[in-house]
Amino acid sequence: MKITPILTQLREQCPTLANRVAAGIDLVTLQATTPLQTPCAYVVPIADLASKSVAQNLTLQPIRDRFEVTLVLDTTDATKALDLLHDLRAELWRALVGFKPGNGYDAIAYDGGELVSINSSRVLYRLRFFAEFQLGRNLPGQPAESWHERELDGLSSFTGVTVRVDAIDPADPNLQRPGPDGRLELTFSGDVTP
Repeated sequence: MKITPILTQLREQCPTLANRVAAGIDLVTLQATTPLQTPCAYVVPIADLASKSVAQNLTLQPIRDRFEVTLVLDTTDATKALDLLHDLRAELWRALVGFKPGNGYDAIAYDGGELVSINSSRVLYRLRFFAEFQLGRNLPGQPAESWHERELDGLSSFTGVTVRVDAIDPADPNLQRPGPDGRLELTFSGDVTP
């Protein structure tokens, strides 16, 4: 998923962070210092998990895009920092849970959180979120999302069919063995008009 809608949503909906939201994270650097004034948040995509296709003859594969938000707080007063962490966590939930990050995505859901590190100057707390989308188009007019769809798009249109039937029975008594005799017993056509 694109990270910009997440950053925008957090900047607009989390007043405690006061626009101190950035993309990317380097835990070693954040444990010592941060370019942003605390409290601040860093957003990074972490994984996408694919499920088996729900259709047999085409691609309709649910994908779960996962991302995390790492909160960085000053711990000169540890009690105050941990209380603020509780409030910021709730603020992040109000900003992200239920938000749709783009076309085709379901609403964002919370996936859990954990303490990354705490020392005398900083606490880092990571919250994980996810949003799901479907790989594979829903309508034929939409752009191809997989190789199979591109291949199908390259086929000529189906305009109709002609069927010629040479039946096995009744068998021709002049032949030694029963089977089709080369004479057409039935011919029919069907045209497809869009």
